[in-house]
Amino acid sequence: MAKYESIFTAENQNLVTQVQVQGVPEMGMAEDADLDERVGQPGYSTWIGWFGNAQLGPIYLGGLGVVSLATGLLWFFIVGISYWDQAGYNPAVFLRDLFYFSLEPPGPEYGLGIPPLGEGLGWLIASFFLLISVLTWWARCWVLADQMKMGKHIFWAFGSAIWLFLVLGLIRPILMGSWSEAVPYGIFTHLDWTNLFSLTYGNLFYNPFHALSIVFLYGSALLFAMHGATILAVSRFGGDREIEQIADRGTASERAALFWRWTMGFNATMEGIHRWAWWFAVLCTLTGGIGILITGTVVDDWYTWAQDHNYAPLDR
Repeated sequence: MAKYESIFTAENQNLVTQVQVQGVPEMGMAEDADLDERVGQPGYSTWIGWFGNAQLGPIYLGGLGVVSLATGLLWFFIVGISYWDQAGYNPAVFLRDLFYFSLEPPGPEYGLGIPPLGEGLGWLIASFFLLISVLTWWARCWVLADQMKMGKHIFWAFGSAIWLFLVLGLIRPILMGSWSEAVPYGIFTHLDWTNLFSLTYGNLFYNPFHALSIVFLYGSALLFAMHGATILAVSRFGGDREIEQIADRGTASERAALFWRWTMGFNATMEGIHRWAWWFAVLCTLTGGIGILITGTVVDDWYTWAQDHNYAPLDR
């Protein structure tokens, strides 16, 4: 019994005893890179070190990064000014009702036209800047990965999320013929839009692509939790240095693999678990976007559709 007591002591739980190594700042790759474009003096943050590398800077934005940041800030500014106006320029009201404010898309009477200011024009302008910001940042992912001779996995993963973003705010409203079908910019109004969307089209839970999206959402959470827990559990044996474990075998990978075989019946490799997690995460927003896209454009009532396809019980 005594030999098992140590596993419950805090000294062995690296969740609460993380060591942050701080030394000479890492300037990053210099091959085929212009270091003059990197700005900021590198420093360290203990708080950020709890979530990632403790080093801050130097930062590289480049042309695409500057455009993305500028247009993103313009979107934030337009939405913020709208909220500030709704608060009557009263800071107390602004803080009190922040979650209730909303920048709404144009009404259905305007279709895909340009409405006057105060009736949806602000939403259209803000959406334009947000679209530019997201797409330029997406392009930046490709450019930087190409410069560093990396694969484009991050680019395509980000693209899956952008697909859902575009379906909600651009593609589906155009197919429906009205900007009013888009999502408003607000905390609670966004939730209200989601609830109304489901009620309008016969309960989104009967949409099979929505069901697939939830499967991949929960699957992603499970896979990332299992992988993170496994690596943390063997980090005392060097499991956090995954690349070194592949080239210089120690006890971490073997223990992790044995644990997975014993508990799951199969073993995920160092590459395989990331491939599984990548696909689950990408398919979450990909299938979700498909489900939203065909709602109202192809299927008007998901409950009736589910009944016709023996997916929901018939009314009695």
